[in-house]
Amino acid sequence: MSIAKVIEISAASKTSAEDAVRSGLKKVSETVQGIQGAWISETKVETDGEGNIVEWRVNLRVTFIVQ
Repeated sequence: MSIAKVIEISAASKTSAEDAVRSGLKKVSETVQGIQGAWISETKVETDGEGNIVEWRVNLRVTFIVQ
């Protein structure tokens, strides 16, 4: 039997939403072992005054197996 736990994190990137997800998961993996997957629960962009995207932000729900 295994038990899974879900944590929520926020990550950002100036490049893309995909990069924000990758960097968020990489950072979490430094302290959390057994990551099984993640859900993107929210995506947001920050813009400059002219409507250009300057930063992508994602909220992730990360699932990992409890050791």
